[in-house]
Amino acid sequence: MATVTSNPPVAAPLGSSPAGPFTVRIEPPRGWFALHLRELWDYRELLYFFVWRDVKVRYKQTVIGILWVVLQPLLTMLVATLFFGRLAKLPSQGLPYSVFCFAGLVPWTYFSSSLLNVTNVVVENQRVITKVYFPRLILPVSAALSGLVDFSIGFLVLFIYTLAFGIHPTFAILFVPVLLLLAILTVLGVGLWLSALNALYRDVRYLIPFIIQFWTLASPVYYSSQLVPQRYRWLYGLNPMAGVIDGFRWALTGRGPAPSSVLIASVVMVLFAVVGGLAFFNRMEGSIADRV
Repeated sequence: MATVTSNPPVAAPLGSSPAGPFTVRIEPPRGWFALHLRELWDYRELLYFFVWRDVKVRYKQTVIGILWVVLQPLLTMLVATLFFGRLAKLPSQGLPYSVFCFAGLVPWTYFSSSLLNVTNVVVENQRVITKVYFPRLILPVSAALSGLVDFSIGFLVLFIYTLAFGIHPTFAILFVPVLLLLAILTVLGVGLWLSALNALYRDVRYLIPFIIQFWTLASPVYYSSQLVPQRYRWLYGLNPMAGVIDGFRWALTGRGPAPSSVLIASVVMVLFAVVGGLAFFNRMEGSIADRV
């Protein structure tokens, strides 16, 4: 607990006395679900600053700069098309395999890079955390939102790429914002757990590359989830990114049935991850400043 006493500014805040000093009382959260989410809105300008700072740092003093956002999934798609499309001949739901793979790589690239940033964001900002009070939740939220710039560029390239193959959008493309929101919540749900654990136990960061590599193989990035037997498909959907990738691919191309069972299971899993992540991060927030 900290108590700060200072002279009032010219325009005294609501609840303070213009004639005397005011007191701001900062206490650790009590209980697992004392989230104080309204503070995110009160500190929205700081949230914008963190997002803009992350974007500028990412492209500052880079040789190819924003082109890397396009090259990373594009080169991965070319290699995957050669090995999985031409040699292994994996089914691609009636789509050219390069389109099928590219449509999975764009949301997955956002998820993997954003999850890595969210996991490390608390440790990377330890000097700010130990000196100034602000809602710590702003840090993982800003790390998740800053990745949307890269996603937007990749999505634009993907959209042009699908048009080049004569695949035109249908009404299903209206679901892209919903699926993007699901991807953001997945990053936050998992990232809140990992960022708090990474602040407490620094060896967590060494596990992240392995987790992302394993998660890539467990997600339908390079193969279709229709290869999973129908009776087990809902279980496969407990991987939140399975529903995101399948839904994103369907929404962009309009090919095949909507991934209803996988998507429903993914939505339920994401909700559990977000609620649990918020509660855990909130619980650890009081000790994070002392441990980082």
